[in-house]
Amino acid sequence: MKKFAIAAATATALTLTLANAAFAQQSAAQAPMTVAAGEMDKATDATKDTWITTKVKADLMTEKGIPGSDITVETNKGVVSLSSDVALSSSQKETAITITKKIDGVKAVSADGLKTN
Repeated sequence: MKKFAIAAATATALTLTLANAAFAQQSAAQAPMTVAAGEMDKATDATKDTWITTKVKADLMTEKGIPGSDITVETNKGVVSLSSDVALSSSQKETAITITKKIDGVKAVSADGLKTN
């Protein structure tokens, strides 16, 4: 009878140990999913920024009187930065800012980098 009690206690201890190990593995397996979700958010933000940049650039290129090919567009978390190496008129600068602000997803526009006459 003593051997049976010792065997049962040993089996119980092993079962609890294995259950704890399995639970620990399950918890560890969930952590990468959390990391992946964070990376997915970053990828989604980057995709939105790329779309915004592309849309702003396209709209500037097609606007009559705006030298769209001379304007650099960069987007970070919905904030669009406009810059140029070529001087624009004040009117062209304001038009570029107005066009950019109308794009869906644009949170703010920084046009400090646009040179003016």
